[in-house]
Amino acid sequence: MAAAIAIGGLSPANAQSIVGRSGDSPVDIEANDGIEWQRDTKAYIARGDARARKDGVEIQADTLTAFYRDGADGTGQEIYRIDADGKVRIKSQTEKAFGDKGVYHVDESVLVLVGRNLRFETTTATITARDTLEYWDTKSLAVARGDAIVESENGRLKADILTAHIAKEGKREVNRIDAFGNVLVTTGTEIAQGEEGVYNPRTGLATLCGNVRITRGKNQLNGNCAEVNLVTGISKLLGGNGRVKGLITPEK
Repeated sequence: MAAAIAIGGLSPANAQSIVGRSGDSPVDIEANDGIEWQRDTKAYIARGDARARKDGVEIQADTLTAFYRDGADGTGQEIYRIDADGKVRIKSQTEKAFGDKGVYHVDESVLVLVGRNLRFETTTATITARDTLEYWDTKSLAVARGDAIVESENGRLKADILTAHIAKEGKREVNRIDAFGNVLVTTGTEIAQGEEGVYNPRTGLATLCGNVRITRGKNQLNGNCAEVNLVTGISKLLGGNGRVKGLITPEK
């Protein structure tokens, strides 16, 4: 039988957001294998399919550790950090995040996930990473580091670091993704490479800059900036930022 408690510590948050802010209202914690209260370290440890819920947001893991401090008036408890360990899943009405381990810094509204198969899903895009996956609630930003990849119905973009800007209202769609380092855009027929870029998942347009190379088969175009349309598969070098060059190999 699952054990459950309610602890003060998370304030009412936008139900569309994957994490909330610190405050006075309670967070519900439950687990299959019991909940341990450590008074000396001021922590609650929930084990066995542990779950913490607040305003439509759920953090699930094999083990959850919630660290708290005493309230300012000497009564009540405020959770300021939640550690999640093992098969971490975090979900709201519109977003999901997955990892092996995670830390949620409640005061800063920052979630950091590490481990294998890091993944962040929204209504318009899926972002994966090798090193870390961060979500900054107050800034509505998701940051993927290390072989970061964003995939949407229109195409695929890869970079060392991807920063996704999420709309604060409505469906909370990803409306812009900034890419930094070894940017690679793949369409059905072309591969475009650059040093940095900006991608709009809704329109399917990606703009790359810095030593841009567009390759289609044996043909290659080089320039400083380029626009890649992942919907139509059409790519073009942008003038005004230096000369553009092309290497066209005729068919034999």
